[in-house]
Amino acid sequence: MSAATAGTYSPAAAAGEKRRERKEELRRHLAEDADWPRADGRSFHDCRPALQLMQTGPTTAASGSAYAEFGKTKVIVSVFGPRESKKAMLYSDTGRLNCNVSYTTFATPIRGQGTDNKEYSAMLHKALEGAVMLHTFPKTTVDVFALVLESGGSDLPIIISCASLALADAGIMMYDLVTSVSVSCFGKNIIIDPTSDEEAWQDGSLMVAYMPSRKEITQLTLTGEWSDGKITNAVELCMDACSKLCDILREHLKDASSLAE
Repeated sequence: MSAATAGTYSPAAAAGEKRRERKEELRRHLAEDADWPRADGRSFHDCRPALQLMQTGPTTAASGSAYAEFGKTKVIVSVFGPRESKKAMLYSDTGRLNCNVSYTTFATPIRGQGTDNKEYSAMLHKALEGAVMLHTFPKTTVDVFALVLESGGSDLPIIISCASLALADAGIMMYDLVTSVSVSCFGKNIIIDPTSDEEAWQDGSLMVAYMPSRKEITQLTLTGEWSDGKITNAVELCMDACSKLCDILREHLKDASSLAE
């Protein structure tokens, strides 16, 4: 019995130990206030690859849907509507956009904590509201349901970008696609598209949701202490990455349309 106990292997414990080792390594780099190699091999200004890990139409019962996978972060968004709603009657000749963000019980290392995220739901709505042509579906409602299958960092920006792709897949009229990117501040350094381990040690964070064709920011959030110059650099970095990500989304939609034909 004792021999069996000694040989017992706990995946959760092993994963926890690896996270502690990565955090300790990052702490040493921060103490040195110097450049360091990121755990996944990216440079400070490299986003996780998205082109091969995005798709539309994974939820057949929805009006439109999209799946996005950036590193360990995995998100699926389903869009339903436009459909009649009594609440929409209060909005005169414009439609209504509902957004809900939730996490599965296995999305984070702490199991069994899946829940609706009201803060993210409100922020998703804010990011998308200015891009959706609400006047094109009067007195009806479009529902956007985002589900985080696995949380690996930069969750909200990926949710926003994936939701924009799902709205386009549903045929909802938009002024432009909305893409979103976040950065983390570490001392003098700014890193883009942080992982959850990097977010755990950041001094501050900045997220931009952006419509590249219109050159409009639909949402900007800021936490921590930033100098004016560093904020400007971070916003420009995010906007440039958003533009490049939008090109990827447009190319994906074009390919999906060609296949459908």
